Amino acid sequence: MTANETAAREAAGNGTAMHDTPGDGTASHGTAVNEKAVNGTAVNEKAVNGTGASGGAAAEVARLRALDACAISDALDTLGLPGAVTVLRPMWSAGRVVAGVVRTVKAAPKSAAGPATHIATPLVAVADPDDVVVVDNHGRTDVSCWGGLLAEAAAQRGVAGVIVDGACRDVQDCEGVDLPLFARAAVTVSARGRIVQEAMDVPIQVGGVRVCSGDFVIADRNGVVFVARHEIGRVLGLAERIAAREADMARAVRSGRSVIDVMHDSQFPTVTEEATS
Repeated sequence: MTANETAAREAAGNGTAMHDTPGDGTASHGTAVNEKAVNGTAVNEKAVNGTGASGGAAAEVARLRALDACAISDALDTLGLPGAVTVLRPMWSAGRVVAGVVRTVKAAPKSAAGPATHIATPLVAVADPDDVVVVDNHGRTDVSCWGGLLAEAAAQRGVAGVIVDGACRDVQDCEGVDLPLFARAAVTVSARGRIVQEAMDVPIQVGGVRVCSGDFVIADRNGVVFVARHEIGRVLGLAERIAAREADMARAVRSGRSVIDVMHDSQFPTVTEEATS
């Protein structure tokens, strides 16, 4: 048996999924797999057709950071696309827009016969700068699935932020290493003995929105918004035009014009999808 075959079997046994084709239960962007042993656990080291800013997404991430979550949400609304999540909030005020490329983690209850991989550790161990770790714990708020030691490791890797559909803890540690954290709640209850990592870099659900590794995300004090990778170009273009319109309207109000006049579409026409083509 080759070393790669051994690594793949170890990963399967530890619940760390490694996929290279799209579909249910697989990474949606055709991820090429490069296995690497981390503390004896084989993991997907990444290699995603450009998942991560270093893989060709740096320009899109920079454009996202120049906007805010509301502008992206408005663009998705105009295009009839999902992506805005309304159940998550910042756990501490980072004072900046968080944007990056999604890396997913799927959590599951621990069972005696099931995987025992500590949640998110294989992914954090190989994360790239500008990755955003997104954990699907199915909205559970009775147990944490993100804590201080993971935050320390993620900060060392340059992770841009963490988003948890569920609960977290050690919020002060995340703030201490300047790691933005978004979740449903903060609780004191540890994940140990309760939940484990089922898979990484697979499609997940976050607040009812389907999210895949390689997608884009923006998060700030307003909330969290995901953008499917194949839609990022037209969403960014529309969002930038929406933001420019609102900046013009704000300048008009500051100059003394009536807000009734300024907010009338005849003065500042609503940005539409057609106008972007």
